[in-house]
Amino acid sequence: MDHVFIDDLRVEAVIGVYDWERTLSQPLLLSLGLGYDNRAAAASGALSESFDYAAIATALREWAAAWNGELLEVFAEDACVLLRERFGARDIDLRVAKPLAAQNLGCARVGVRVRRAFA
Repeated sequence: MDHVFIDDLRVEAVIGVYDWERTLSQPLLLSLGLGYDNRAAAASGALSESFDYAAIATALREWAAAWNGELLEVFAEDACVLLRERFGARDIDLRVAKPLAAQNLGCARVGVRVRRAFA
């Protein structure tokens, strides 16, 4: 399967279980791959046969800014629903990293990775 990918897309969201996290919007880094059959887009040269990176990035940024929850796992699952419903993604590989949490723990990166395939 072919994939369109976006690496380390920075979005802002209110997310976290600690009181201090609930008072601010913090950065998240999203890396995603959307599986599809590239042959139609390659043959036609038409954007309508592929995924529009700019539209996906804009949608994720706007959605994340309005999202307000605690767990990264819920954020990732909700993001997959958005990608499926708005863009028709049927195969999704999504990593969500939380840089402030990594900084507080003294490590390079923390987060979740989910893979979803829809019929």
